[in-house]
Amino acid sequence: MNSFEINKIAGAALAAALFIFGGRTLAEIVMHKPAPVMPGFDIPVASLASTGSGSTAAKFDFAPLAAGLKAAAAPNVQNGKDVFKKCAACHTVDKGGENKVGPNLWGVIGRPVGQHAGFGYSDSLKTKGGNWTWEAFANYIYRPAAYMPGNKMAFAGIQDNQDLIDLMAYTRTIGDSPAPLPQ
Repeated sequence: MNSFEINKIAGAALAAALFIFGGRTLAEIVMHKPAPVMPGFDIPVASLASTGSGSTAAKFDFAPLAAGLKAAAAPNVQNGKDVFKKCAACHTVDKGGENKVGPNLWGVIGRPVGQHAGFGYSDSLKTKGGNWTWEAFANYIYRPAAYMPGNKMAFAGIQDNQDLIDLMAYTRTIGDSPAPLPQ
């Protein structure tokens, strides 16, 4: 086989590759679709309305959680501690512990809302008034943006009732004395 034969074989292979890739590119040019105005995907979410609760979804009902928290075997403190790992990125629970992105949560139930020393709360929390009750705490953790619009906590919330009951049971263990259960 001489060099002329090798050149013909190489030329045929290159022509075949040019035909395949060139045809594909030509097809893309002809069938071109315009790029989306904004890249990404549309994700359906429940829209917030300016109603009292801030959400068009069903109103949060604390009664099943209060019953679950008082039940003898229902709350699982260890699961609550595991659920709290979502919160631990922004909050500490040590007595006298530091504030992180969120305030320290030692003894949070019974504490004044938006008043923990050394933490810069949003105006919505500063002006809320009152103390953290089990019901207020559960409402806030269930869906923070809906319960208290304008707060700085960028957390979607915990919508699973059992996880919320377990988290409240764990929260009851972080303080000098257990917060009284809801009536």
